[in-house]
Amino acid sequence: MADNILQKLFQSSSRGKVWWVFALIIALTFIASVVDIGQYYNRAIDKFGLPIPHTKEIVFRLGLDLLGGTHLVYQADVSEIPSKDRNSAVEGVRDVIERRVNVFGVSEPIVQVNKTTTGDYRVIVELAGIKDVSEAIKMIGETPLLEFKEETGEVRELTDEEKELLNNYNDEAGKRAEEVLGKILSGGDFVALATEFSEDEATKENGGDLDWLAEQNNPEIVALAKELEIGQTSSDLTRTSQGYEILKLEDKRVKTNPFTNEEEKEVKASHLLICFDGAQMCESGLSKEEAYKKISQLKEQATTENFIDLVKLNSSEPGAANTGGDLGWFGKGAMVKPFEDAVFVQAVGSISDIVETDFGYHLIYKQDERSTEEYKIRHILIRTMTEQDITGPEQEWKLTELTGKNLKRATVQFDPNDNSPEVGLEFDDEGAQMFEEITGRNVGKPVAIFLDSYPISIPTVNEKITGGKAVISGNFNIQEAKLLAQRLNAGALPVPINLVNQQTVGASLGQKSVKDSLQAGIIGLILVAIFMIIFYRLPGVLAVLALTVYGLLVLAVFKLWPVTLSLAGIAGFILSIGMAVDANVLIFERLKEELRLGKPISNAIEEGFLRAWPSIRDGNFSTLITCFILVQFSTSVVKGFAITLGLGVIISMFSAIVITRNFLRLVGSEKLENKTWLLGIKR
Repeated sequence: MADNILQKLFQSSSRGKVWWVFALIIALTFIASVVDIGQYYNRAIDKFGLPIPHTKEIVFRLGLDLLGGTHLVYQADVSEIPSKDRNSAVEGVRDVIERRVNVFGVSEPIVQVNKTTTGDYRVIVELAGIKDVSEAIKMIGETPLLEFKEETGEVRELTDEEKELLNNYNDEAGKRAEEVLGKILSGGDFVALATEFSEDEATKENGGDLDWLAEQNNPEIVALAKELEIGQTSSDLTRTSQGYEILKLEDKRVKTNPFTNEEEKEVKASHLLICFDGAQMCESGLSKEEAYKKISQLKEQATTENFIDLVKLNSSEPGAANTGGDLGWFGKGAMVKPFEDAVFVQAVGSISDIVETDFGYHLIYKQDERSTEEYKIRHILIRTMTEQDITGPEQEWKLTELTGKNLKRATVQFDPNDNSPEVGLEFDDEGAQMFEEITGRNVGKPVAIFLDSYPISIPTVNEKITGGKAVISGNFNIQEAKLLAQRLNAGALPVPINLVNQQTVGASLGQKSVKDSLQAGIIGLILVAIFMIIFYRLPGVLAVLALTVYGLLVLAVFKLWPVTLSLAGIAGFILSIGMAVDANVLIFERLKEELRLGKPISNAIEEGFLRAWPSIRDGNFSTLITCFILVQFSTSVVKGFAITLGLGVIISMFSAIVITRNFLRLVGSEKLENKTWLLGIKR
């Protein structure tokens, strides 16, 4: 009798755990459903006036074949690369670009290399869902071409004939620009004139359309556009570094984040830093407690009127005595996260509470805030000639073997003398050896660091430098130094590239193709569900419920990751459903075998899962290994297919081992002992 009581208590405890797991499955299903159909959830709340919070609506990220996007064409300059190495160099460009826009392997860009009949190398980039061309260019980034050069000892000045050629060319350019401007002022069509006369090959086919530009994208052009009203065209010629510009301002707007649709802001601030031993770049000698006590006292004294004086007298930041802790204007992403989180929420004209970062304790004086504006601009460019067009760029410098391809990592650091931001470089073993040789043969001479063919630092070598480290110093602010380090770490291009064409493209698959594909998938799922119910009866019904939960979970993961869904990605998802069904089939067949041996329902369920697990594990792990290989060594839609399949397989194992098992435990009571026909067998 005592044994019976203990057995019932044990069964009661086990049933309680089953119900707890069931409750967790229900909660997980509800959360996934809210993520999947957030818009309908919010509408139901509004319609019935329910006192519960709304959810943030998340949309699926669709691929290029379903949604369209941006098409960019870059031309690679391989003139300095030996013929035998050009193919591999351009393939390196392709790899770098894909790595920059596809960090997590789920955005499925199409990046292809094409060699034209004239021998030019083109890199074609297509980005799904990016209709803003300037945003697409920003995503790719202009990965800098980093070069180290040494003096040639040859500096050539223009001859009289070359000077005359230069002046005549620029005079003719001015006349052509005046002629085009006259046609515009006489009522000529700007788009047609840009197509006919503009010498900017990247935009002339689009009627001179520069799309949306913010100040950081092209300061010269945006500064000119700010002087115009919407719809207004330049009434005078303006000469820039490229030539004569004629602009038309089509529109302007506040820049928004493409993913959150929130307005992008910039703030102007100053800060007071008290660092402590253990903080980055700190030699104050203060303990953390002493630093906190000191900044707390300064917080009590600080006002907007005396803040700058307090900074100059007390801040640990090198150079603060001159700068007053001024950080200028900066946007999100420019500062470390705790600092950024504080300054963007505090009120203009206020001094923050104490903020702790890796550098120490800060007080922040927020002086101003503004929205980031961007301008939609068309332009007509009439190019002028410079001396370098005749003599050749950087004619006093010659290339060394050392370039950005030898870069191991780049980090932001600060000059210990004046605390100015700089970028530290660390080379790989080959680069370290080359750098040692370069500095060894140039002791007492300058070695120039060129970024995108522009000299940003020309230090004089005092002695041979070993260890493979160098520094790029220049007139950087913190944001510029951080951006440069990020771009260099993302991968230095083997060769420079120039944007030669940009356009928005439509979806390659029509709505009918997408609709037919989805319809075929739905019909297939319904047929599988009918088969499972007819063949396995009650377990089949439970399997269909488990697969429904599985589908909701997978789609929620796709939204939250987010994973780009192309037709190939959808195929990977549907294939993973087949894997989930296969797991359930293995479990149910094992269950039926155990029942035929006369075992009780509860024991048969446990034995069925235990015996089915090795087959499920081996089959799914072999699939996951294949997916891993495809992710590592494939690109574009193939990688997207592998990721959706891999995620689906992982969640399918959870569905089979946890959800289906829990459902069977709930219904697997003694009442079914005499109703095994519900389980698809007869005893």
